[in-house]
Order: sequence, then structure tokens, then C-alpha cells
Amino acid sequence: MAALATEQLLTELEPVVEENLNRHLGLADEWMPHEYVPWSLGRDFKDLGGEPWSVEQSQLSPIARTALEVNLLTEDNLPSYHREIDRAFGRDSAWGTWVNRWTAEEGRHAFCIRDYLLVTRGVDPDELERARMETMEIGYESLDKSLLNVCAYVSFQELATRISHRNTGRYTNEPIAEKLLTRVAKDENLHMIFYRNLVAAALELTPSQTMRAITEEVIGFQMPGNVIPGFSRKAVTMAKAGIYDLRIHHDDIVTPLLRQWGVWELEGLDEDGEKARDELAAAVSALDTEAARFVERRAEAEAKKAARSAG
Repeated sequence: MAALATEQLLTELEPVVEENLNRHLGLADEWMPHEYVPWSLGRDFKDLGGEPWSVEQSQLSPIARTALEVNLLTEDNLPSYHREIDRAFGRDSAWGTWVNRWTAEEGRHAFCIRDYLLVTRGVDPDELERARMETMEIGYESLDKSLLNVCAYVSFQELATRISHRNTGRYTNEPIAEKLLTRVAKDENLHMIFYRNLVAAALELTPSQTMRAITEEVIGFQMPGNVIPGFSRKAVTMAKAGIYDLRIHHDDIVTPLLRQWGVWELEGLDEDGEKARDELAAAVSALDTEAARFVERRAEAEAKKAARSAG
């Protein structure tokens, strides 16, 4: 079967978008960001005659601060994400309605997390603002992904973001932060379901073309926050803490979505579709092997650290 052009995909998948938009609107709870911020803890910073930030004011551990900064700066780059999604989906019909709704909900996450961090003095506000400016000046480029590639990528990315927020909340050991990030994770889960269902419909419509898109996005996957200053170092810190690592990526993101889509049992693939599935299987196997090695190295490092502390 010949690959469908973008215009054909937009038309054929529009009923699925409308159905899942209505589903989302029926399930999404209204919530108010200001109800998740302990405003009574707020006070002026130095330029208004208050107290400048210092690290001892933060209730958060260094690793928790790093994870929250990464989560916030990822959410903060929303204008770039909106541009890319808008380019792929367009502004017409249910596609455009979804883009605007998704953007509004994602924006709420950044506002709320920033307010929490500033009011509680959880992180250095000057460093946070400098990183925000640099991240947004770099922006996010999808490298002109196709419509199907965008849908596949965002399915993985939204699930990954949900897991990262949820695990960060637990790691903070701070009840308000955990409550806030659990709330944000619920939104991300609904977003993931929207895109996941869209990919499932695309697999029925044009299986080989969609299989190729899924394979490309698994092989080339990068979190959208990879443009954050010092992202590689911060990602390693989060991985070592078990907030987000290769094992989580394989077990909790890639594997469940591939199973949900039934990619291993899918029939009706043409030659390129079968080739893409073989490439996908090899990529998932390699990811599993790499994840196992990472977990082993982390355990060895922790054992050595414990031995040094005991000695």
C-alpha cells in the first residue's frame, strides 16, 4: 500500500481526533494551579528589600532540585512545542481544537511548578531564570517530523514525562511537591492516551507507514528537554537516583506502548513495514541490554559507596 500524504492522513484521522478530543474533555478534571502553591511561605527577594536566596532555604535535596528544574524547564519550552504540533496538525477542525487545548493544559503545568519553586525557595531563582531564557532561546526543533512521526513521538514523550513527574514528586519527600506533580502527571497521562489512540488508529489505516514512524521514534528518541543547559549531566543525576533511567524507559514507556499497539502481532505489513518491525525489535532488544548494564553499573557504584561509608 502506498504511503498516505499528510492531507489524506489529516482527513482520514479527523474522526478519531474528534472522538478522542471529546473523550479527553469528558475525563479531564478542572483544577486550579493556585490551590497547589503554599502562598503563606512566600516573601520578598532582595530587590524589594527582602532576603536573597540561599541554598539552606530549600527543603529539597540537590537531586530533587535538579529533577524539578529539568521538569519545569521542559514544560517551559511550550511555545516551541506548540509551533511544532501546530505545524503538523494544522488549525482546522478537531485537530486545531486539540492543539489549543493541549497547549493550555501544558502551560498550566509550568506556571504551577514555577510558582511552587519560587514561593518555597526550592531552587535558586536567578539560575532558574537564566536557564529558562537559554532554553527558550534555543527552542525545540522536531526536524520536520511527519504527522505520524509526531504522533508516535509524543505518545512516548507524554508517557515519559508522566513517569518523570510522578517519580520526581515521590523523590522530593515533600508532600506539597508530590501532590502537585501527581496532579500534573494525571494530565500527562490523558495526553498520552490521546496520542496513543491516534497511533492505534493510524496502524489500522496505514500499518506499514505507521510502523516505520514508530520504529524511527524509538530508535531516535530524545526527551524534549535535551536543550536545557547541562541536560546530559542532570539526566545522569536523575538516572542514578532512579527518577528516570534506561530501565524505566524500556520497561515503563517503550514496552507498554508497543504492547498496547500490538506491533508484534500486526498483520498486513508490506516489505518495508516488516523491515521496520525487525529494526524495532533489534532496537528494543539493544535498549534492554543497555538498561541491564546501566542498572548493574549503578548497583556496583552504590555498593562501593556503601563500603566506603562503612569503612
